[in-house]
Amino acid sequence: MRKTLLAFALLFAAPALAQEQQQPPPAEPAAPVPEAITPAPANPPMTGPRLLISTSMGDITLQLDSVRAPKSVANIMRYVRKKQYDGTAFYRVAKGFVIQMGSWDANGKGRGIIPGPVPLEANNGLRNLRGAVALGRMEAPDSASADFFINLADNTPLDHKADDPGNTTGYAVFGQVESGMEVVDAISIVPTGGTKGPMPSEQEPVTPIIVKKVTLLK
Repeated sequence: MRKTLLAFALLFAAPALAQEQQQPPPAEPAAPVPEAITPAPANPPMTGPRLLISTSMGDITLQLDSVRAPKSVANIMRYVRKKQYDGTAFYRVAKGFVIQMGSWDANGKGRGIIPGPVPLEANNGLRNLRGAVALGRMEAPDSASADFFINLADNTPLDHKADDPGNTTGYAVFGQVESGMEVVDAISIVPTGGTKGPMPSEQEPVTPIIVKKVTLLK
């Protein structure tokens, strides 16, 4: 707690008269100028299809990037056309990290995937920042299928590595949450500890978050 200092001076009006008078306090020091805040990084504007994810907790709209991630977007659109996502669930809620959906329903039953590897497009200039959407995959680079995740924070360790000249590292960002990030955040804090899906216990919602339908917006 800052203390205000009071200065006192003893003034002599005459040898026989002395009077102590309180002097005005010194001026308050100027408030420090805050340091410049570096703006948070952002992905560039994206061009491509837009998807509406209707969930049991609200709607999420995605803007996909078919320019920088054409193969990833084409892969997702195949699943949308086949209605792969309708009736599935957000089966993974990793608090402060990601929420994930794709191939599992509320009862922990997996759905089939379309055969064929999806070439990794992590080296496309897009980063795993808050709100960015990326394909999930296995250890092999070209192993993505229907599953994708939405970043809850700036998860830059998931980006393509600078020392990788090709496309063997990182997770390919192919879109961005355009609206409904408040729904994403609401999903991110639901109680976890379920036992039915592929991410049991600490990352599975206790009450399933149903994906009612995924629709292509015009």
